[in-house]
Amino acid sequence: MSFLVYMTAPTPEEARSIGKELVSENLAACINIFPNVESIFTWEDEVQSAHEVVFIAKTSEAKVTALTKRVRELHSYDVPCIISIPITGGNPEFLSWIEHETR
Repeated sequence: MSFLVYMTAPTPEEARSIGKELVSENLAACINIFPNVESIFTWEDEVQSAHEVVFIAKTSEAKVTALTKRVRELHSYDVPCIISIPITGGNPEFLSWIEHETR
């Protein structure tokens, strides 16, 4: 089964740097980067907002744990957003490509 892993970073440069590491280490087949997202959240008992970058990895179920660990090592946040979502359908050839690239 393939997964999407939703993550955020403080800058496009950090998202790009982490994404390149994940792809080069075969932890992700592909990374999509979406700059300029506004996030509103509670941190340290205070409602805050920040401009962030969303980046999404496409990976295999077998790589989700290692990908999560690697992002935590590379990320500048104390508690980075890393959420894995199973892909339950889609283009079979594309899903096969994800599995192949993350072997």
